[in-house]
Amino acid sequence: MANTADPEPKRCFAGSARRLELRIRLFCRGVLLSPGSRRSDSAFWLTRILKPWPMVNQARLLYIIFGPVSSRDGHVVWQKMTEGPTDESSLKGLADAIKLLYGTEAREWTADDVISLVDELSVVPQEWLMENNARLLLLSGNSICFTFLASKAVNGRALELARLMVFMVLVCEKDLYHMDWAVRMMQKVCKVFSTPWERNNFLQCLENSFARMLMDMLQAVLAGDRDEEDSSFLNLFHLLNAQASFHKEILSLAMGSST
Repeated sequence: MANTADPEPKRCFAGSARRLELRIRLFCRGVLLSPGSRRSDSAFWLTRILKPWPMVNQARLLYIIFGPVSSRDGHVVWQKMTEGPTDESSLKGLADAIKLLYGTEAREWTADDVISLVDELSVVPQEWLMENNARLLLLSGNSICFTFLASKAVNGRALELARLMVFMVLVCEKDLYHMDWAVRMMQKVCKVFSTPWERNNFLQCLENSFARMLMDMLQAVLAGDRDEEDSSFLNLFHLLNAQASFHKEILSLAMGSST
C-alpha cells in the first residue's frame, strides 16, 4: 500500500539558498533601501520587510540584507560572527540598520522590539563570540547600548552583563575608543540596579569576569596554542592593557570626586 502521508517539509538552514539570499540582499539594498533614500523612507521599507515575520526570521533577514559578505562572490558569510573576532566594517551595516529601527523615523518599533531583535541577531546562525556582540553594540550608539545593558540588569542577568561589559572594555582598547566611555556606561548601568546588593554583586561579577578571562588567555599562551598571527598572546596583551586602562579611569574618577 502506497504511503499517502505528506512528505516532511525540507528544512532550510543559513546558507542553504545562497543565490536566493543574494537576490534578496541586492533587491532590498538596491531598490527599497538604496543609499540615496531618506531615512524615513528606509525606515518605512525596512519595517515592511521585517515586521510580518517572527523575531527569529526578522534577525535572519536583517543579517541577509546587512550582514558581511564574501569579497570573492558577494554571498552572505554566515559564520563570520562565530569563527573569530571581526572588524567594524563587517558590523557597520547591521549597526546602521539597528540605529534606523531605534530612531524616531521607525514609529512601529518600540525599544523592547529593537532590543529583542539585537538579542536574536546574536545567535544567527549560532551564538556569536561575545566580542562581536560588544562591537556591534558600540557601533549601534550610546542609547541602544545602554538600553540593551540595562535590560539585562533589570532582568537579573548580572553575570552575563558583567561578561559583556568586560568585552566592551576589550573592544574599546582594541578599536581605540576612549576608556572613559566604558567607565561612564558602567556608572549608568549601576544606577539601574534597585538595591546596593544587586549593584555590588554586578561589580563583583565584573571583576571575576576580568580574572577568569585573563586566566583563560594565560593558559592558552602557556599551552602554546599559537597560530601564525600569535593571536593568543595578542589577546592577552590587549586584555591586560584594557583592564589597566579601565581601572585607571575608575581611579581617576574616584580621586577627582573626592577632592
